[in-house]
Amino acid sequence: MKLGIVANKDLSMAINVARTVYEYLKESGQDIVVEKSLSKIFKVEGMEIEEMDADIIITVGGDGTVLHTLMKTSKPIFSINAGRLGFLTEILPVDIEYNINKLIKKEYFIEERKKLKVLLNGERLPDCTNELVIHTNEISKMRTYAIYIENELMDEARADGIIISTATGSTSYSLSVGGPIVDPRISSMVISFIAPFKLAARPHVVPGNSNIEIHMLDKRKKNLIVLDGQIRKIISPSDVIQVTESERTARFVKFSKNFYEKLREKMI
Repeated sequence: MKLGIVANKDLSMAINVARTVYEYLKESGQDIVVEKSLSKIFKVEGMEIEEMDADIIITVGGDGTVLHTLMKTSKPIFSINAGRLGFLTEILPVDIEYNINKLIKKEYFIEERKKLKVLLNGERLPDCTNELVIHTNEISKMRTYAIYIENELMDEARADGIIISTATGSTSYSLSVGGPIVDPRISSMVISFIAPFKLAARPHVVPGNSNIEIHMLDKRKKNLIVLDGQIRKIISPSDVIQVTESERTARFVKFSKNFYEKLREKMI
């Protein structure tokens, strides 16, 4: 088995944990490749995430590190939490040796999660594991948005922005604006407004295979589109965003089906 290592180089704890993982795998005789930025710190050869031919990529950091990696690869992710909340991460640093041994012995299963396919004026952007966010690029300036589902107007409202999340992303930004928690086994998308002006603008849960189209109705005011908190792009009023379920999935290395256990630990 060939294993890749990616870490948040801005977190000293993540670097230290990644070094521990690297040394343990090396002592175990595993084939290892590390991310290029991390390789400079370890003084070994490395490569970009997109180029890693590993069977599994180990991420060390928080949810942002996981999302960053998933935007660049379709490889299964085994995640170690060295960040804050770590809802997408699988284990803590104290459990490294025990769980890496299980990984080496292939005592795990792969859990697949739905991703969002996003088109900007027909051009495909990187898929999202958590959410797509569209919001004003000016503080305290609302915008008017129209959301269509299968060419049918769902709602039109003034708000600071819109969040379209997967079931996986329902426990992230979407939750903070009043969206529901959705079991990740459900193929669905959650549409939520950020600080809407009208009280009737409530979150909607729609089928995962829905075709969603978003129009900005303030014709001289720009917005910002953000993909999984990783990629940001200014968009103009004439731009049209289309969102549907991607044919690609996010794949996670798991040892147990513990969604509700993790929900209790992290959220309650």
